[in-house]
Amino acid sequence: MKFTLTSTNSLPLDGTEGCLIGRAWVPNKISGPSPVLLKGDQVFDISSEFSTVSELLEIDQPTQILSKVEGQLVGSIDEIFANTRAEPDQSKAYFLAPIDLQVIKAAGVTFAASMLERVIEEQAAGDAQKAQNIRAVVQSVIGDSLKTIQPGSEKALELKKYLIEQNMWSQYLEVGIGIDAEIFTKAPVLAAVGSGQNIGIHPKSEWNNPEPEVVLVANSRGKILGATLGNDVNLRDFEGRSALLLSKAKDNNASCAIGPFIRLFDETFNLDDVRSCDVELEIKGTDSFILNGLSSMSQISRDPEDLIQQTLNENHQYPDGFVLFLGTLFAPTKDREKSGAGFTHKIGDVVRIHTPKLGTLYNTVTTSDKANPWNFGINSLIRNLKQRELL
Repeated sequence: MKFTLTSTNSLPLDGTEGCLIGRAWVPNKISGPSPVLLKGDQVFDISSEFSTVSELLEIDQPTQILSKVEGQLVGSIDEIFANTRAEPDQSKAYFLAPIDLQVIKAAGVTFAASMLERVIEEQAAGDAQKAQNIRAVVQSVIGDSLKTIQPGSEKALELKKYLIEQNMWSQYLEVGIGIDAEIFTKAPVLAAVGSGQNIGIHPKSEWNNPEPEVVLVANSRGKILGATLGNDVNLRDFEGRSALLLSKAKDNNASCAIGPFIRLFDETFNLDDVRSCDVELEIKGTDSFILNGLSSMSQISRDPEDLIQQTLNENHQYPDGFVLFLGTLFAPTKDREKSGAGFTHKIGDVVRIHTPKLGTLYNTVTTSDKANPWNFGINSLIRNLKQRELL
């Protein structure tokens, strides 16, 4: 299923009124990835001022500095979007994932509904056919009580005791309503794909789904500077068989999508906008299957600032900054083919993730072994920046 990215279908509802930054592959005498700034309908290379997005976000008050940066014109937003796809024309510019040296972290089991689905996965041992019956049993015991539980509270401890007595306690509930959040590394530095590119599902997975999420962007001091969108591609069968397979379930070639741009906090956008936003999901398959979902950030169990503090603190530092997937309410149970089998991806699915103030992230599903291999790592970036005299 082919589609073309445009400013109309990708930018926030208010266009470039906010401060939007990203990265683009810029063709030149020596081509390479550059931080870019969107102004009006045009894109400007700001690598002469900041060689990486990570460097930019380490300065104080980046939005004020960027208001004075001119940059080098790369082209119009629509010109670059037109070439932003799985197989771009290398002689023209195209957008990349908007982060570079930041560590890619993710918070898991941060919504009540997703907590229940993780318990169900565990009880079903990754078998989608068994999940439907187990879902009814789990919900009959737990119900909707998790929605009102403050993680780590006395009420949470009382519920834990009750669920242990009912033989329904789970490691997923431990991180869902316990003191400590689940924070894991989603993907290696520089491994994320951007909007318009393919996302990868492990070829042996038979039960999987997208996870539409808001992604916070923080610097090395833990200051939250902005946000973007992400798809924490998930293999439900792998993780359901064993939580020790989390890395295999989460970290595969092209299994992490981020974009289209980072919107920095300013007078038009702040953390409260993140706390209150609804993240829309749409999946369109080549088989005419359509699935719509919604993840409402107002229902998150842990505040975004708490999740950031649990990621960076006296026990762990990130000198180049980090991004943090905040988790999702979305856990698809709609049957795609067989009754009771639930949803799973098919090759060619187009995944659309949208929220008005962050725009839209588009990706097409393939298998990880068929997606473009990841071959531009930290050494490649350093060599490229040195060749371009940006170090």
